[in-house]
Amino acid sequence: MKKSVIFIFLLISVLANANVRMPLIFSDGMVLQRNKQIPIWGFADANESVEIHFNKQIKKTTADKNGKWTVNLAAEKAGGPFELIVIGKNQITIKNVLVGEVWICSGQSNMEFQVFKTMNAEKEISSADYPMIRHFGVAQDLSGTPKDDLKQGKWEEANKENVGNFTAVGYYFARKLYSELKIPIGIINTSWGGTNVETWTSREAFEKSDEFKSMIANVPTVDINAIFETYKKSVLDNLKKVQGFDVSMENEEQFKNLDFQDNNWPEIKVPSLWENQQIGNIDGIVWMRKTIVLTAEQAKKEAVLHLAKVDDEDKTFVNGVEVGTNNLWDAKRIYKIPANVLKEGTNVIAVRITDYSGGGGIYGDPEDLKIDFKDSNFPLEGLWKFNVIKVRIEVSPNSYPSLLYNAMVNPLVPYAMQGVLWYQGEANVWRAKQYKKAFPLMINDWRTKFKQGNFPFYFVQLSTFDEFGGNSQKGSRWAELREAQSETLKLPNTGMAVTTDIGNAKDIHPTNKQDIGLRLAAIAMNNIYGKKQVHSGPTYKSQEIKGNQIILSFDNIGSGLSTPNNDELKGFEIAGADKVFHSAKAIIKDDKIIVSSDQVQNPVAVHYGWADDDTKINLFNKEKFPVSPFRTDNWEMITANEKYEVSK
Repeated sequence: MKKSVIFIFLLISVLANANVRMPLIFSDGMVLQRNKQIPIWGFADANESVEIHFNKQIKKTTADKNGKWTVNLAAEKAGGPFELIVIGKNQITIKNVLVGEVWICSGQSNMEFQVFKTMNAEKEISSADYPMIRHFGVAQDLSGTPKDDLKQGKWEEANKENVGNFTAVGYYFARKLYSELKIPIGIINTSWGGTNVETWTSREAFEKSDEFKSMIANVPTVDINAIFETYKKSVLDNLKKVQGFDVSMENEEQFKNLDFQDNNWPEIKVPSLWENQQIGNIDGIVWMRKTIVLTAEQAKKEAVLHLAKVDDEDKTFVNGVEVGTNNLWDAKRIYKIPANVLKEGTNVIAVRITDYSGGGGIYGDPEDLKIDFKDSNFPLEGLWKFNVIKVRIEVSPNSYPSLLYNAMVNPLVPYAMQGVLWYQGEANVWRAKQYKKAFPLMINDWRTKFKQGNFPFYFVQLSTFDEFGGNSQKGSRWAELREAQSETLKLPNTGMAVTTDIGNAKDIHPTNKQDIGLRLAAIAMNNIYGKKQVHSGPTYKSQEIKGNQIILSFDNIGSGLSTPNNDELKGFEIAGADKVFHSAKAIIKDDKIIVSSDQVQNPVAVHYGWADDDTKINLFNKEKFPVSPFRTDNWEMITANEKYEVSK
């Protein structure tokens, strides 16, 4: 009996080991790149013979000593559906395979941002019926070393059942391409919110970089379990330092009460995500409390609590009474306060916030943070007390370099594709100057790894967001990051969608992803698909100083410079040798901009849109593409000395 069991076990083991296996990206519903050699690869036993059938092609190969095999199919025209058949000691049949255009979509939360969150989402989803548009969602994963395959992922058709969870930027881009080309479009979405560019870059790239090679030399090849323990200790130690006491859920049932003493709790600015403040990048549970003093007249009135937005889930109490709860991170919290809850004198608003991922805390428009008494408001903006009581300890993708490249990009190499769409940069604003080297390094790294030449790499410039209140007087990290993105256009075959006019200064995740997709598609249609058209806004070229005026010249002006409705130009500032910028008058003349100010008689430099919040700027070309923010000086910026470091 024992011998029989052992024999069956050995037979199962042999059969299991013998099976040829394909990476997850090769699966039913996939899209292969047209008009290019098509790499196909997989895994088998060492030296196992493998045969691949696709359309009218048959290729044979042998697995290497490690069991990996690769063949290159000849280029195919757009079409399908086909079957991809792989035969080793077993046979795999991949069905419903299309050939068309493939684009990788990557970056952080604004690329991850799904269709169901965008403006007009209900209409967009209900009208989605594009079986020729396919989306592959790469599951989020980390690895200290390059992986051969993805953790999870599947191809899905763009229909009303699936499209809500697609990357919105990628989907709206793909939809425009499909409307023009009428061929299959595949988008591979590998993105993770809140991530820096360094985690998307391979170790080899850092080792060859003068800027980063000393950094990477001190970073060992890491084990995720070891990272976890180090990270856990670091997070808890830091929070104890910030709070003055340990992270603990003890006695939390008292935190909602009016008479609870929170004198030893630290304070945090509200509204603002806690990632931007001393709590830092954590997920977990945090209590926030605000003590206010009301008059007898206010206390007896009908009142509605407006709590702006809470990321992700809140349970809100007034004087110990629960007034509302919500688990939608982007929904405004509006809770009616029951009669007799408010009191003359001291009152306490207590909010238990649970953050599952990404940003956390009370955020949004300060005007949406108040108690509304119908005929008056009591503002709640300002400092609130806080207590972190629980932390969801997970290794951050930003803990070490290359973690996301290893787990979410390397398994895709060398999948044939047309190009990459990229939306990232928010997580690098603190090191904006260094981004001028880090971002091109990553682009060149991917081009080296995929071995498909200088494939198109199109990215989205950061839109307006008033994170720090930065401007020309204080300095602006966001403006510096936008400048770094603009300078990346020096790389061949790159393109940038400017989004200054379609952002939201009070929301880091603007919901208008439709226009972003269209602008990226306009670049692709012009550069790749033969539809020659104006596809971007004017870019600053040079300045000429004449007396008390500076005359600015631009490239890529299209049909000419303009403002919406011929409005007065906004967003220009001018400075003399003292480097103090003053709001300036600017006019369009002969497709140049003349800038001046009565306060600056001997001008030296101009800034345009140099602020975190650049909402008001309004220079476009007549094709309605905005001008990217710029400066004409080369004075040192506030991020000049900030460098990427790995925490010990």
